[in-house]
Amino acid sequence: MPFWQRLVFTLILIVVASFIAGVVWHRLLGFSLPSYVGGVIGGLTAVPFWELLKRKRPQKK
Repeated sequence: MPFWQRLVFTLILIVVASFIAGVVWHRLLGFSLPSYVGGVIGGLTAVPFWELLKRKRPQKK
């Protein structure tokens, strides 16, 4: 998978993970998730996803 595709998918995953964490936090605790915590959650989610995408190779037919 080319670099730019990995980057786009990873950025999308960061935003989605941060958003979901914020919604869950707000539902459980009743106040907004601090933005830096959302960023940490998104970043920690992105690292294994990036490695997974690096290992993905096109399948031979």
